[in-house]
Amino acid sequence: MALQNRVTPLGEIVVDPARGDFMGNRGILHDGMRRLGVSRWKHKAWIVCTLAFKSRKREIMAPGRYTELFFLDEATALAAGHRPCWECRRAAALAYRSAFAEGNGLENAPSSHEIDDLLHASRIVTGTRHQRRAERVGGELPDGVFVIVEERAWVVLNNRLLRWTPAGYDAMREMPDGPVTVATPLPSAAAIAAGYRPALHASAAALAGG
Repeated sequence: MALQNRVTPLGEIVVDPARGDFMGNRGILHDGMRRLGVSRWKHKAWIVCTLAFKSRKREIMAPGRYTELFFLDEATALAAGHRPCWECRRAAALAYRSAFAEGNGLENAPSSHEIDDLLHASRIVTGTRHQRRAERVGGELPDGVFVIVEERAWVVLNNRLLRWTPAGYDAMREMPDGPVTVATPLPSAAAIAAGYRPALHASAAALAGG
């Protein structure tokens, strides 16, 4: 039975049988029946992890353990407000921190807590569970950033847009002229613009032709 632990680029946690390439967590969000409660996070450290690390085995949504969340790819996780885990993805976390500092005009490499504070202020509308969004010129956005067009999530790749689904990217369209709604939190979008390259699902390259 599919559980409510698949995360969309719009930050929603949904039920879908597709698992994806990455997992992560925001704390303990489920009850003893493996059902989500009202909360969609328990702390600001929203991380994205590998599916396998040091042969560790976990029971999904075990009582008293953090809620495993699953993402199609890393670009999806960043759009949902997560950042690379320091334990299982240290090289990615270091690259992200460096690009985060450069892209956001920080003089020194930020700590994890500083990154989490900046991300949280940019990913959630204060006092709600709603994703914070911004308007930017589409042609200026780097590959790996998510935008919303016609109420659907699309990832930028080679100045075109690929439509997201839980199982993979399934359609391509031209980038609209002018401003578009950006779903990826702006600090992460800035890190991507500064050189961080989030992993994309294999369907992206297949759809884009390389």
